[in-house]
Amino acid sequence: MDSSICSDGNVTASFSHHLRFRNLMLEHQSMVFSIALRILGDRSAAEETAQDVFLELHAKLGELEEDQHVLHWLRRVAVHRAIDLLRRRKRRPEVQMDWSELPEIPDRQPAPVDDDPPLSAQLQQLIGSLPAVPRSVLILRYQEDMSPDEIGSALNMPVATVKSHLQRSLRLLREKAARVVRQS
Repeated sequence: MDSSICSDGNVTASFSHHLRFRNLMLEHQSMVFSIALRILGDRSAAEETAQDVFLELHAKLGELEEDQHVLHWLRRVAVHRAIDLLRRRKRRPEVQMDWSELPEIPDRQPAPVDDDPPLSAQLQQLIGSLPAVPRSVLILRYQEDMSPDEIGSALNMPVATVKSHLQRSLRLLREKAARVVRQS
C-alpha cells in the first residue's frame, strides 16, 4: 500500500481534530478577540492577535485534552500575545475607540457602569492608559471575571503579585478619575 494514502483511522482523527478546532474557535473567538481588544485598544491588532492565538491552538490542540484546559490556555495566550505586541510597539496605545463595539460575551452579567455609556467610555479610556501588565490583570479580574488564582495561573505570576497589580491599578484609576472630575 502507498504510504502517501491516509488510512481510515488517520482521516477520522484528522476530521475529529478539525471539527474540535472549529467548535472551539466558534465558541471562544469573541472572548479571545475581546481580551486582545481591551488590552490593545486597536481593532486590527486585536484581530491579528486573535488569529495568531487560534493558529497556535490549531497546532497544539492535540496536546490540550480537556476543553476546560483549552479555555484557560486561550485566555493565557491571548493576554501574552497582546502584551507582547504592546511591548514590540514600545509605547502605550492611545485608546480612542468606541468601546461599545466590543462583542458581548453571552454568559457575562453587564457591569453597572454599562448603564452609562459616557462613564463607561471614560473608564475604558482610563484603563487603557495603564501599563500593559496591570491593565491585563485588571481586565481579566473585572471584565473577564477571573479569580486572582486563575489570573496568576494564566499570566504565570504569583497570586500575591496579581493582588499587588490589582491594588496599584485600582489606586491609579482612582487618582486618574479624581483628576478627570476636578478638570470637569
